[in-house]
Amino acid sequence: MIEAIEKYIATFDDRTIQRFRFIFNLIRESVSQEIEEKLWAKLPSFYHGENFVRLILFKDHINIEAKGITAHQDELQGYKVTPKGMLQIGHNQDIPAEILKLIFKESLVDI
Repeated sequence: MIEAIEKYIATFDDRTIQRFRFIFNLIRESVSQEIEEKLWAKLPSFYHGENFVRLILFKDHINIEAKGITAHQDELQGYKVTPKGMLQIGHNQDIPAEILKLIFKESLVDI
């Protein structure tokens, strides 16, 4: 993980950092292509070409911005999908790892 993202996440509590790292690893596992990491508007963002996944950290949840989310809303029952199509995962909720890997693959790779 790049230093700028490490510094950014270090400002959060241990639970948020742990959950961020878990989701970050899911992003890495979901595609075989090289992913560019950077802070975009101070938000951890992961790119493959023009495609991206963005993680937005809060003290009680993490929002995930990815174009593949809306196509999988039915599989994300129990999780909030914002009007802008972001997935909100509360820290009191399990992380839906398998569906996220599919969303990340569809969002980062032109299929």
